[in-house]
Amino acid sequence: MSVNQLVLAQSNQVGEEGKEARKYYIEVMTKIADPVLKALSENQLKAKMPVEVAPNAYGGRDQVTYLEAFGRLLSGMAPWLELGPDETVEGHLREKYIQLALKCIHNATDPGSPDFMNFTQLGQPLVDAAFFAHALLRAPNQLWERLEPETQENVIDALKSSRVISPYYSNWLLFSGMVEAALLKFDGKADHVRMAYGLNKHKEWYLGDGMYGDGPDFHWDYYNSFVIQPMLLDISKVLKEKGNDMGKDHDLFLKRAKRYAEIQERLISPEGTYPVIGRSMAYRFGAFQLLSQVALWEELPQEISPAQVREALEAVIKKHMEAEDMFDEEGWLTLGFYGHQREIAEPYISTGSLYLCAEVFLVLGIPADGEFWAAPAQPWTQKKIWSGGEANIDKALY
Repeated sequence: MSVNQLVLAQSNQVGEEGKEARKYYIEVMTKIADPVLKALSENQLKAKMPVEVAPNAYGGRDQVTYLEAFGRLLSGMAPWLELGPDETVEGHLREKYIQLALKCIHNATDPGSPDFMNFTQLGQPLVDAAFFAHALLRAPNQLWERLEPETQENVIDALKSSRVISPYYSNWLLFSGMVEAALLKFDGKADHVRMAYGLNKHKEWYLGDGMYGDGPDFHWDYYNSFVIQPMLLDISKVLKEKGNDMGKDHDLFLKRAKRYAEIQERLISPEGTYPVIGRSMAYRFGAFQLLSQVALWEELPQEISPAQVREALEAVIKKHMEAEDMFDEEGWLTLGFYGHQREIAEPYISTGSLYLCAEVFLVLGIPADGEFWAAPAQPWTQKKIWSGGEANIDKALY
C-alpha cells in the first residue's frame, strides 16, 4: 500500500469512528426521549407516564414529575435540535424531533391542555421551570423562534408564574436566576435581583480548584455538574450578551468550569465507570453535563482532546446501557443507577426526575464534521494511565 493509500484508509477509518459514535449517541438519546415526547405531543403524558417513587417519597410527586421529565429532557436535547433541519438523514430526524418538541411546548404551557404543567404548586416546579428555560436558551432559533406567538406568550406566562416559589439557600438560587435569564432574553424584562443574588452567592461559595459549595457548605456530589456550573455559565452568558454589568464574571465562571471539566474527565475509569458519591445518583450519566457542555463550547483544557472526551462519555453511556432493566416494558426510565435500583433514589426523586440523564448529550450540538466527531479515537486519561501510557501530572487551579 502506498503512503497516499494508507493516509486515505486512515482518514476513512477516522470518519467512520466518529460517525458510529455519533449514531450511537443519537440512538440512546432518542430511545430515552421517545416515550416522553410522543406522549406529551399527543396530550397523553399525564395519562401514560408511570410515576415510580422512591422509598419514603415526598408527597405530591404526581403533581411535579411531568415538568421534571419534559424540562430536563429538552434541556439535554436542545443543542442538537438547535442545529436545525438539513437534507441529511440526521437533519430530517432532527426536524422530526423539533416538531415534536414544539408541539410538546405548546401542550405543556397551554392552560386548556390536559398536559398543562404545574409551574406554581409545591417547590419542585421552580427547579424544572429552570431546566425548561435552559432548553430555550440553548436552542433559541428552533425552540423559541419557531413557536406560534400565542405559545410564546404562554411560555412567558408559565415562567413568570414560577416566581411564587421561593428558592432554598443553595443551588436553588440559580433556578430563579435561570428563569429570569430566559425572560430577559425572550421577553426583554426580568428581575435582575434574582439573577444577581444567585451569581454573587456562588462567587462567595467558591471553594477553589474549580469547585463550588452547594450553599455555604461543601457537598461531595455531582451538583457542580447537575446544576451549578452549567447554570452559572448560561445565566452569565445571557447577561454578557445583553451588555449587563453582571455578565462581567462570565469568563471567570468559564475558567473554573474548564478546571471542573478536567476533573470530571479524570473521574472516568478505563471501563467507563465512575464514583457513585452523593445525592441524586439516579440521574445516571447526567452527572457529566458540565464536561459535555465545556466540550460543546469547544473550551476543553489544552491537555484534553475532544476525541478522548467523546470516547470517555461513550464508555460511560454504554456501561449504563448494559443494564437490561434501565427501562420498563414501555420504554420509560426506571429508578436506579445501574439498572433498576429503587433504593438508591432520594425521597424527592420520581420517574420524571430521571430524565436529567439527557444532559450528557449536549455534545450532539457539535456538528457532525466538528473535531469532536471527526478526530481519531483517543484513550481518555485513566485509560491511558492504567495501560502504561502517558501519565500527565494533574494541577490544581489557583
